[in-house]
Amino acid sequence: MIASRNFFAALTAVLASVQFASADAELDVRARDPCAAIANQTWVAPRDVRACFTSFAVDPAIKANTIEVVNKTLAFHTSVNYQKRAPAPFTSDVHEDLLADLARISGQRYANELDLHVDLSRTLKRLNDGHCVYINQCFDSLFLTYLPTPLVHLTDSQGRQSVHIAPEAFTVATAEFKDEVNFWQNALPGPLKGKLASLSGAKVLAINGQDPYAAVDANALITGSFQGLGTRQNSFFSSYNSASSGWTYILGNFAQQSLPLNDYATLTIQRVNSSRIETITLPYRSRIGSSAVAWTDKVSFHQNNCVAIPGTNGEDLNAASAQRRSLPENPANKFRQAPVPEGDNRKHLLNVILDSAPQQDVVLPPGLTPPNPLAGSSGVAQFFLLDDGKTGVLALGSFSSNSFAGLNAALLKGLQNLKDQGATQLVVDVSNNGGGFICTAHWLHRIIAGPKATTQPQAGLDTETRAGPLAQLIVKQISAGADPNNNLLFNPLNWRFANNTPFPTEFDWLQPPVAKVINGRQDAFSQRLGDECQPFDTDPPAEALFDPKKVAIVSNGRCASSCSLFSITMAKEEGSKTIVYGGRKGVQQQYCGTVGGQSTDFSTMDTEVKSTQLKNNTLAPPDFVTNSVQGITWRLGFGIDDPTQPEEWQNHPADVNLPLTADIVNNPVAIWKQVVKTVL
Repeated sequence: MIASRNFFAALTAVLASVQFASADAELDVRARDPCAAIANQTWVAPRDVRACFTSFAVDPAIKANTIEVVNKTLAFHTSVNYQKRAPAPFTSDVHEDLLADLARISGQRYANELDLHVDLSRTLKRLNDGHCVYINQCFDSLFLTYLPTPLVHLTDSQGRQSVHIAPEAFTVATAEFKDEVNFWQNALPGPLKGKLASLSGAKVLAINGQDPYAAVDANALITGSFQGLGTRQNSFFSSYNSASSGWTYILGNFAQQSLPLNDYATLTIQRVNSSRIETITLPYRSRIGSSAVAWTDKVSFHQNNCVAIPGTNGEDLNAASAQRRSLPENPANKFRQAPVPEGDNRKHLLNVILDSAPQQDVVLPPGLTPPNPLAGSSGVAQFFLLDDGKTGVLALGSFSSNSFAGLNAALLKGLQNLKDQGATQLVVDVSNNGGGFICTAHWLHRIIAGPKATTQPQAGLDTETRAGPLAQLIVKQISAGADPNNNLLFNPLNWRFANNTPFPTEFDWLQPPVAKVINGRQDAFSQRLGDECQPFDTDPPAEALFDPKKVAIVSNGRCASSCSLFSITMAKEEGSKTIVYGGRKGVQQQYCGTVGGQSTDFSTMDTEVKSTQLKNNTLAPPDFVTNSVQGITWRLGFGIDDPTQPEEWQNHPADVNLPLTADIVNNPVAIWKQVVKTVL
């Protein structure tokens, strides 16, 4: 019996030593492998994510592949030579020689893959063009990095502007970061420990020892997406959006970042109802993204998240295998700021920006959420009647939704309902509207303004596409029968002459190309293209639903792509008012940006190439070997004031820069009422 007890005691000791050894081995693996150290973790320090990201040396073959794909895809991007030196008023904002940049990056040595990615990504972001971006899902938003203190830009009763922690910051943080908020509570110094709520509304006197506007401007240099300086400054601050999931809170670039590059922010603040000046240091925290694929170590991290996935590259749509199965989802859809159902981007053409930080479902606090939407409100399109009984509101967070026909029907029904209830004037809130279906923008212009020369047969802009050598070969192949099912963008059946008569079947419409010299470089474009949307699938009303001059379009300036197409035609052709809220005094606020004409991406262009049997042509980009997305502008819209030049770089100054005060900031209804007082 004693021997038996001794045996079991010895066995227990052996098993314990094995467990301890196993635990020690696991700790040793994590210490040696920084990617293992963050595996299966929801929240981690940004420096730990960086340790994983920077543990990968640059593979020369992968680097060469990435640069070749980007370089050759840019042959389809309409704006490359314009962006070498953009016309006024954006000359100082857009002056990037992409071809020279890519040559520099190709020859430059980098310590690791992350450094290479940051340089390539920021190079394209300096175009300030939300269509032409490079995203690598190995790094971009695999973890999102947060602070619990989103900022706002306020104006006091004396007209003085200053930066503040958002009044609703703690409410947002406790709702969105409930599993991490205690970490920040305990990170506060001394008597502030556990009092994160007391920071809400505080005036920010310095960020990292500098004037807060220095941080605002530094962000404007790297955030990209919009030509206008004012809009890029505004992206630093929190705002809101009417999303498909409901009203969402946009944290802004200070409190949400797509790469784990910052560990701390030191703020000098003056809390509400206090005269004391205090300095606090808050740690950024990185949260695993929803699309990350689980890993256990460095090897599985790279294999699961960093190599090309189905959809990264295009498909030959004429291949028997492609016709027998569902095609993979295009990864670009994750980063579109107006996500749409896969497939609709071919059937219903898109103009939408891409962003390295996907849209998040952070909820706008209940006290700020507009109450009582009218019947017919659905998803991104919400309708309200203000208490004056005459002002209708359309809050339109996107020009796309889960149904093209459904969105267009909802817009018509909702506006007719507003009119039936007595609305005689209209506020259209397009805050953070990244675009969507092109023909929905045309449709909304037409139903608001009614039938007239500016809305039919063309309610948008004439466009051109770039006619490079590879594009010309694609059209030639299609004209010879390479696209029997009309699956491809370059198919002439999709397009019309400038007089809005359809192209003939098998028309080689890129011949002859229209030669241009842009910033000293030879370029070639298609002939001018007319309307692609009319006649609409549904008959529009026989008269205007609203007097366009009694329409006010309001946003924080972050209205892009199809949102820009709508806003520009309403403002320039119909005389609608435009309002940007929260902008800095002395900085011209643009009511929209990144106009384009039609956006697309590498995967879509690769499908055009493969389906016309041109993949082996030396002009064709190879397949990405990385988990990457490359966006471009495929068609460029031409101007209303100056039809000879792209609308992209023509001026879009807002009629009003509406100051935000503490009682209306991030409160849509309060902002709408102030808009009515100001311009209607």
